[in-house]
Amino acid sequence: MEITFKEFQKLDLRIGKITEATKIPNSKNLFRITVDFGTEKRQAVAGIVKWYEPQELIGKKCAFILNLQKRMLMGIESQCMILAAEDKDGNVAILKPDRNIAAGSIIH
Repeated sequence: MEITFKEFQKLDLRIGKITEATKIPNSKNLFRITVDFGTEKRQAVAGIVKWYEPQELIGKKCAFILNLQKRMLMGIESQCMILAAEDKDGNVAILKPDRNIAAGSIIH
């Protein structure tokens, strides 16, 4: 399905710096992640436990979408979503900038 450029512009895609990452108790694959976007902090719930350790994520700048509808997962509100890619073999990699850029930078 194609979308128009105008529809794409509605997405609030930004770079965020992960400041905290903890495994959610009683969950097999979810982290609670705190993300700094420069002017605000938000939390995300991300199903990436299989591919990352919490300490690997701390300090990383990654791509996030901020204007998805918030959801409750395992009793925690997810206020944004980290962007990741998955290959045909089920390997997952979070998306991050190839050079240093400020937290909160808008992705065009």
